[in-house]
Amino acid sequence: MTKIAWVIDSTAFIDEELSNHPDLYTIPITILLDDKEYTEGVDITAAELYERLKTLKSPPKTSQPSIGAFQKLYESLKGKYDMVIAVLLSSKLSGTFSSSEQAAQLVDLPVITIDSKILTYPLARILKRGIELADEGFAPEEIKGKLEELSNTSETYVLIGSLEQLHRSGRMSGVQFLLGSMLNIKPIIAIVDGSLDVKEKARSERKAKDKIIQLLHNAHEIKPIKEAYILYGLHEEEALNWREELIQEFPTIEFSHYPLGAAIGLHAGENTLGINWFNGLD
Repeated sequence: MTKIAWVIDSTAFIDEELSNHPDLYTIPITILLDDKEYTEGVDITAAELYERLKTLKSPPKTSQPSIGAFQKLYESLKGKYDMVIAVLLSSKLSGTFSSSEQAAQLVDLPVITIDSKILTYPLARILKRGIELADEGFAPEEIKGKLEELSNTSETYVLIGSLEQLHRSGRMSGVQFLLGSMLNIKPIIAIVDGSLDVKEKARSERKAKDKIIQLLHNAHEIKPIKEAYILYGLHEEEALNWREELIQEFPTIEFSHYPLGAAIGLHAGENTLGINWFNGLD
């Protein structure tokens, strides 16, 4: 059997199952706050980040891992593994995928880089599915194809906690921000083919949630959803309250909840709340 090293970036939520996996390696995203660099998951937590955002003088930024960082990691895996499969956040939201692709050309070790078209826990779930497929005996190229198919069935809907923060970080246009803030509109942001897109607009958070619930109903009627993931910024209690509501509405779906993490929270804000599911997850 091919011995595979699995690589994921730090925007993913690494649960206990993954943190204990002996063949998983995480490459960190850099966070820039007033020209000072922090390594996600190493020297800044999400809670610390949200507190710092209140006093920043300049817009916060994130920086993708360099080609050299990927090259160094891949070189260190030579001799221990037959190949690498890297499952990384959406290439339309970060240059992380591109850095991995370019680094792969510089090392004498086969590397498959997969664009998850997503981030946070759903990114980790795709990688978990890859590990399952490898354990079932699928070849690396077959795993790549199946994971890309799975990523294309992802649906993600998010209520952004701070339109101002999303605007300052460069992820939302000035016109969208102005309209949303002036008219008190709650936009539902979808991740479509790896990009952020305004799916719908609602006049309140309650109405926005109701629209998202209807979207889940629509998907569930076409093909039963087995599991869905609630994503939140800083306030876990909000995620738990919504989880209880969703369990009552969809008793056959298993709902779990996960924090967005520092790098994503930087763009979205501490009050962000969202949900993801895969229509192609059996």
